[in-house]
Amino acid sequence: MVTDELPHFELAFPGPLRDQLVAAVLGGRKTSTTGLLQDYEVEPEPLPTVGRRSALIDSAGRPVAVLEVTEVHISRVGDVDLAHAIDEGEGYTTVAEWRAGHEAYWHGEDYRGWLGDPTFTITDDTPAVLQRFRVVTHL
Repeated sequence: MVTDELPHFELAFPGPLRDQLVAAVLGGRKTSTTGLLQDYEVEPEPLPTVGRRSALIDSAGRPVAVLEVTEVHISRVGDVDLAHAIDEGEGYTTVAEWRAGHEAYWHGEDYRGWLGDPTFTITDDTPAVLQRFRVVTHL
């Protein structure tokens, strides 16, 4: 399998948060992630599908693992459950912690700048794409 032929799987923006998330994936602690549905429209890129394989990219732009999507679910942000929050591997022990962490990201300068909307705010009704994945191989 040639990783150059695989779509890229990027967590957050390059930098300390991406480094932390990639380490959690490689260490087996992170098996789920959440993005907003609008992200797929802004890029544009197709929604993930079960069985899709992609190359996990680190902050230096290098592929570090091949991932396979095992589950995809579109949900309201307000409906994300504790199991998903815990499986994100970031140490969340409550949905409220998960929500606060994700609001900090989605309301942050990097995300709002990428989106081109300095006042963007999520609500309970904001559609999110919840993915579960597994590491197929470390590179």
